[in-house]
Amino acid sequence: QVQLVESGGGLMQAGGSLSLSCAASGSIFMIVDMGWHRQAPGKERELVATYNNGGATKYADSVKGRFTISRDNAKKTVHLQMNNLKPEDAAVYYCTARIYTNLQEWGDYWGQGTQVAVSS
Repeated sequence: QVQLVESGGGLMQAGGSLSLSCAASGSIFMIVDMGWHRQAPGKERELVATYNNGGATKYADSVKGRFTISRDNAKKTVHLQMNNLKPEDAAVYYCTARIYTNLQEWGDYWGQGTQVAVSS
């Protein structure tokens, strides 16, 4: 069993900042990628940012220069610092991870999601 538990999020005015955190736990042998996706009402889920275990990061064009992803491999956590928030950033944000478990199985895991709301 693997769990991803998110924290953070909430309501912020446009131009403000919020941070999200996610902790992975369970039968984990190795985490390859950790990151964030989001889904706004009426829209498809989209990649926000990822951080692989080689240290490479990837961002959606819409958040480049405003969001920063970081990762603590020892703690199995990933964080997303969101600055200069825009109304279009409002969505449910999901922590995601590609994990190789102690049962020698690969899996793509998702957290339960945390709401980010941005007022204009």
